[in-house]
Amino acid sequence: MPMTSMPAPHQELTETLDTAWVRAQFPSLQLRVNGQMAVFFDGPAGTQVPQQVMRAVQDYFLHKNANTCGAFATSRQSDQTIAAARLAMADFFNCDAGEVVFGQNMTTITFALARAIGRELRAGDEIVVTTLDHDANVAPWRALEEKGVVIRQADIRDADCTLDLEDLKKKITPKTKLVAVGYASNAVGTINPVAEITKIAHAAGALIFIDAVHYAPHGSIDVRALDCDFLVCSPYKFFGPHMGVLYGKREYLERLRPYKVRPAYDHIPDRWETGTQLHELIVGINAAVDYLADLGRHCDAHASTRREALLAAYRTTAPYERALLTRLIAGLLEIPKLKFYGITDPARFTERCSTVSVRIGDHNPTEIATFLGERGIFTWDGNFYAMNLTERLGVESSGGLLRIGLVHYNTIDEVERLLAALNEFARK
Repeated sequence: MPMTSMPAPHQELTETLDTAWVRAQFPSLQLRVNGQMAVFFDGPAGTQVPQQVMRAVQDYFLHKNANTCGAFATSRQSDQTIAAARLAMADFFNCDAGEVVFGQNMTTITFALARAIGRELRAGDEIVVTTLDHDANVAPWRALEEKGVVIRQADIRDADCTLDLEDLKKKITPKTKLVAVGYASNAVGTINPVAEITKIAHAAGALIFIDAVHYAPHGSIDVRALDCDFLVCSPYKFFGPHMGVLYGKREYLERLRPYKVRPAYDHIPDRWETGTQLHELIVGINAAVDYLADLGRHCDAHASTRREALLAAYRTTAPYERALLTRLIAGLLEIPKLKFYGITDPARFTERCSTVSVRIGDHNPTEIATFLGERGIFTWDGNFYAMNLTERLGVESSGGLLRIGLVHYNTIDEVERLLAALNEFARK
């Protein structure tokens, strides 16, 4: 919609981000369903991918496809592309390249790290997890109960689905060895005060592990400023391929003993990367980071380094998403019989990202998602692996939640389409 014809309340949206440039980078956004343009509100389970990621993966297969550490051209090129991707993620995290570990996905990485940390734990040692988290940041730690480790779970505040910090503090004791917390909830969008939680954990002598999978598409990450010990994310949530990436403080990556085969290198980060890696997808991770950097340079021509460009991108996309979110939540709250889970006060939107979950009356969320899907609007239904949360909210046995996720390639027109469809469903 041209800017001149937009209603005044929405005009600011087009001024904060060049959505035409952004959407031109994503070929899949041209998909049509039943004669209508598809609306991708399914980002929390994996975003769409820009064309430069697709080109990078194809180029690897065409010109560099080989295993690593060989004495020939394509193998050496594979080595170089993996090293380049490690540098890209180092810029993304603001860490050293040697502190970047690639893995199959966040869940697999976390299980591997938990096993390594578990080697140093004894019966009676404690780990704190939270009710708000994806189970990939709960189950790997609970697996250590087999050797007598005690798992304590911090609760939430029902009214706004935020982490109860006072309960978290009570759960941390002199026996606590690690605190595992999410940066942002993949179900209700709550952003946790991870810097404060890190200080609390360190004050108790515990390590901190942060699941930043759901936060990464929405805000910049600075592991040095956070002073976290471990942080993990998944590139397919921030416009890249299906893999996981771990940041670990050098001292812990060097001291802890991962489970690995004997011929594998014993230096970091290689000692943590079991088996042959998905080289073509690692190349895609590099391209995903570069897409965000290109966006940042498009927004701020003065951004010189890749890190500066990444920060410029998020400085632009964060307020844009927040503006979309403001309209979305205001419209959702007007829908008859709709129950909203999470923060609804616009003055507190810095405490949440642009992912929301709702229910409408007694309708199973699958019914609503199907209704929307037939109209070309893609949403998710269920528990999204945040089962502790859906059980706590009392919705697990009745289908869970309907989840709507906004990222910066979404538009205000798409939000209006969704609201119109949900109003139609609620009134039928």
